Amino acid sequence: MADEGRVEVPTRTLVEGMVRADGTVDAGELYEVAGELGMTDQQVRLCIKRMAADGLLVQEGRGRRAVLRETEHARRSAEPEVGFVRHMYAQDAGLAPWDGRWHLVAFAVPESARTARDALRETLVRHGGAAVQGGLYVSANDWAPYVEAEAARLGIADRVTLLTTTDLRIAGDEDPLALARRLWPLDDLAEGHRRLAALAADRLTRLTATAPDSAPTWVEHVAIALELAAEFTRATTPDPLLPPELLPRPWPGTEARALTADCWRLLRRAGQGAPDPGPRFFQRYDAVMAEITGEARTA
Repeated sequence: MADEGRVEVPTRTLVEGMVRADGTVDAGELYEVAGELGMTDQQVRLCIKRMAADGLLVQEGRGRRAVLRETEHARRSAEPEVGFVRHMYAQDAGLAPWDGRWHLVAFAVPESARTARDALRETLVRHGGAAVQGGLYVSANDWAPYVEAEAARLGIADRVTLLTTTDLRIAGDEDPLALARRLWPLDDLAEGHRRLAALAADRLTRLTATAPDSAPTWVEHVAIALELAAEFTRATTPDPLLPPELLPRPWPGTEARALTADCWRLLRRAGQGAPDPGPRFFQRYDAVMAEITGEARTA
């Protein structure tokens, strides 16, 4: 694969992406794909060592003949939030229109429970919330189940209030589009989606190459999938998934996700011919990606 347009893939993303359906990683395959992504053997070895120290991997053997085994702790932490991916594409298809309601969370957690307070704030931001003022966050999506579950886990459920309103006014501004621009960094989010769209368009060209000398190899297919996963994560992690009614038109996230889905359609087909058992990322989002790409799920 050419170096032009190379995407930085975190080493941990590589290792996690190379976990096969049976929970193992073939070190030989891992190092081969790492080389395709421009990583050194030393980078991979250090990542494996860190993940083993964190209780995420168990290594059997040495070097390229080793087999890495994912621990139960790693398996639980790696469960994908496929519901959010499904919601993104439902919004793009016009299947999740906004009902005009703003969802707010207010909390007053004392300094003595600062750790829990900070964890709650992180959860609110991760689920697309924006700070209105200290202790008050807003989302355009119904996040009550996630907020209540986290507040209960942190032991501060009695300090949290949830409410909805159709009449939100900040500094005299009540226009929903203006409020969205005030509350969320839409320009930065749009730029992240443009980078994803550019990458997906380039990789789509590679995946549809017909000349024998330019068609991607199996290793290149895996590398492309990991690049897309890394850039998709960068673009969507900070995205609050605002309804289309609150976004500028056209919104680059729609195009970026469509191009990513086109790439994934081709990668799924390539994954059907993967070594058995192949990398699990070809199965992890299989159900939702089959829906998105309009293809039946492969048994």
